[in-house]
Formats: sequence, structure tokens, C-alpha cells
Amino acid sequence: MPLPHDPGPHWGEVGIHGLHRHREWDLVTTVEVSGLVGEEAWFVALPDGRVVIEEGMVDPSPLAHAVALAPPYRAHAVRRDMALWVVGAKRIETVTLLEDPGGDAVELAWDGRERTVRIDGEPTLAGVPELERLASARHATYVVTARRLEGDVWEISVTPL
Repeated sequence: MPLPHDPGPHWGEVGIHGLHRHREWDLVTTVEVSGLVGEEAWFVALPDGRVVIEEGMVDPSPLAHAVALAPPYRAHAVRRDMALWVVGAKRIETVTLLEDPGGDAVELAWDGRERTVRIDGEPTLAGVPELERLASARHATYVVTARRLEGDVWEISVTPL
């Protein structure tokens, strides 16, 4: 005897909920490069052509040159075979800060009445005028996160509150 049809919701099954997974990468490519050491690498390509290594191999420049995406971008490369690599890249926004705020991570928020700033997770009364000007030109209230990539170059994200 066949079992009765189950009319209950099946939220986890493909095609039922209609939501797709968010795209993780702006570009994914494969490239053949021999002689690279390691199995994977995380790196950032800067607009001036420099490649900042975040994790992994000594010099991922040959992989960065294979990415058909204008810098700046963050990339993750994984070796699939002896010389075959898969590289996923996502656009990021960078800014050069003339005044060093100190630390390696800055969180800045403005809710229209009060400004809060954290540098490396610690609250501070110091401001970061360059980030404040950049964010206020885009939104009336905002949250800015900034992470030092190299020297005075920072990756930033500006989000409205």
C-alpha cells in the first residue's frame, strides 16, 4: 500500500523555497601555472599592481595576472592539479589614508547624533576624519569598517545605518 502524500513544508529541498545561494565571487577562472609552491593562497591585488599576500604561497603574482578583473580585488586560489589552479576573485574597495589611525582594523559609526570609533576592537575618542568624510559623502548615517592591507592602504566597507 503506498504511503499518503506528505503536504507539509519541505523548506530544505531544492526548488521549494525559491531562494538561491548568494554569489561568493565576482569571477572564477582556471589557470595553468607551474612552479608555484603550496596548495592554496589568499591575496589582494591593489590598483597600483602590487599583490598583498594574506595567506599561503610566497608569490601569487602569476595567478593575479590571470584574473580578468580590474583591481582592487581579493582572491582565493586553490591548486587542483600539478599546474592547474582555480582562482575566485571578489571586488573590494580600497583607500589610501594620509593620516594613520593606528592599529590594523577600524570600525566607525555615525547615527546622526553620536560617533563611535573602535581601533583594533578598542573604543577610542579619536576620530578618523578621512573615513568620516568619505562615508558622509555617501550616507547621512553610516558604519565604516576598514582593515589595513599594507602600509597606508586600507580595505573599506561603507554601509548605511
